[in-house]
Formats: sequence, structure tokens, C-alpha cells
Amino acid sequence: MEKNEDVFHGWMATDAASPMRYQAFKPKTWEETDVDIKISHCGVCASDLHSMRSGWIVGVAVRVGKQAREGIAVGDRVGVGPQGYTCRKPDCDCCSKGQENYCPRRLGTYGDRYPDGSISYGGFADYCRHNSYSVFSIPQGLASEHAAVMLCAGSTVYEPLKEHGAGPETRVGVIGLGGLGHLGVLFAKSMGCERVIAFSRSKSKQEDALELGADEYVATADQPDWAQQHASTLDLIICTVSGPEMPLQEYLGLLRPKGTFCQVGIPEKPLPSLDAMTLVLNGTKIAFSDSASPGNIKEMLNLAAEKGIKAWTETRPMKGANETVADMETGKARFRYVLENKEDSSS
Repeated sequence: MEKNEDVFHGWMATDAASPMRYQAFKPKTWEETDVDIKISHCGVCASDLHSMRSGWIVGVAVRVGKQAREGIAVGDRVGVGPQGYTCRKPDCDCCSKGQENYCPRRLGTYGDRYPDGSISYGGFADYCRHNSYSVFSIPQGLASEHAAVMLCAGSTVYEPLKEHGAGPETRVGVIGLGGLGHLGVLFAKSMGCERVIAFSRSKSKQEDALELGADEYVATADQPDWAQQHASTLDLIICTVSGPEMPLQEYLGLLRPKGTFCQVGIPEKPLPSLDAMTLVLNGTKIAFSDSASPGNIKEMLNLAAEKGIKAWTETRPMKGANETVADMETGKARFRYVLENKEDSSS
């Protein structure tokens, strides 16, 4: 590696209000289970806006520990999603069942502190260091900018689709057509779902939804009788939006008996209150989901490569990290920004 192995450089936030600054930082203490990655692409996620900036990483493995997991070699194209570390202990109820995304000791790709005091700094940088068991091989045929987005947003919607049985003879609704929602439509269609309906407030994204493959688009603010027209027609709803004003009761009424409503959009405020009796009588299931398990992430990446799934992205230079985050905050992304490292990301 043509660098000081103890000093990386990246865009760092010292507080939530100030612009990020390009500066040196010390990665986590090296362990022989680790991999150092020279970052080529980093996706910008809405959760980054809540956590003082970062992203999901794709690059090339430039240093691989002697005890790293099998299948990673120097020169491989690899990526990291939201989990930078899980305990993998045999007595961990989550890790032992392949559900590392719910490990109680899991640490995020950024903004977390390792047991030895080291800090995870994310991917707005030239290099990153992570435990090899949180590093995924990127299959041929899947572009790095698309993989970077799928490792976060893609895995967030793929997990509930897979876990709640999306596939042939399944009718799926996707609420919200942004970074998460557009991938929800793409993956639901690629999994062979019988019908996929996209829901958003206005008609502004109708053409996008149909181009993504949705069978129908519903603009809830412009179609007064949408809830009645689509009542009891869906088996699974993936909800990527949240807020106290969302018509949650009406969304739940779209489900067939025993249908599932899964919330993946992170609520910043309490969700609306519900009439529980109608849910009881319909056997409605309400679920929540975080990112995907390692097994489902691997499966998702392979499916994307096999089916030629492409996230809708706009690639920008890493040196424009501050401007990109600002544009993300104002809703300009269509539907995800990806930062790309050039030779000099600070200039």
C-alpha cells in the first residue's frame, strides 16, 4: 500500500451545523481479521443526514489480514454496508442464526466506537478499514456506483421483501418513491411479484414509477378515492416514508387478510394512532426492518448482477461532498447521490 497504514484522509464533520473539512484521521486499530479498502465510490444515504455525514462503500481491497474471511484477496472489488462490525460469538442469538444485522453488539460503518476505543469514520474518505466479515465481494456485472447504493438502500428494502415472501402470486405496494422506494419497486419486480403498485403524494413521480417497472402508480393527494379503490388488494406493503401526517390507517386498509405492513423509513416523530379493531379483524401484521443480513445482502448483490438491476444514481466527485449532502437535504437527488474518488479528492 502506498500510504501510511495508520493515517487515512477524508471529509470530517466536527459538529452538525458546520461544513465538513478534509483532514487526516486514524482508522480503527488493525486486526488480522480486517481489510483495508481503497474507496472508489461511496453512496450518500438519508441516514447520513442524521449522523453527521458518511456513506456506504465500494472499492478495492489493498490489505487483507491473515485471519480475514475466505474469499477476499488483495485487488478484489469489495463493499461495506451499514454494519462495520458484529460480534459473531457462538452465544449471540442473532449472529448464530445468520441475523448479524440485529446483533446487540453491532457497530455502524460510521459514528461508532470499537471495544478498544477506535472510531468508525465511514466512507467519505480515501481509505477505510473494516472487519472482513462485514465486507462483501461485488459480483461482476454490477457497477460500483450501483453496488454502493444497494449496500444500504437496496439491502433495506430487499430484506423485508425476502423475509415476507415477495414473489410470484404476491401483490406488493411500495410507499414513497425516493432512494429506498425506487429500489423497492426494482427488486419487487425482479423477484417476480404478480403486481407492484407505487404510492406517493403527487403525480410528479408517475413517469418514473412506470419506467422503473411499477404496474400502477397512485398519487394519494390527487386521487381522493385511492384507499377505497385499492382496499384489500395487497399482500405486502413496504413503507419507506414516515411522519405523523401519513395516512397510516388507510395504507393498512390496502392489505388482504393476513397481509403485512413493513416500516423501513426511519420515523423522526411518532407514527399516527391506529384503530386496532380493524387490524385484528383482518389479521394484519405490522413489522419493522433494519438493514439486511449478510446472507440476504449477498443474495441481493447477485440478483442485481444477474438481472441487470441499476439504481438510479447521480455520480459526483468526492471533493463535492459538502455540496452533495446539502443537495440531498433539499431533496434534489433522483434518487441517490454517489461520491466518486478521483486522484485528489480534496482539491
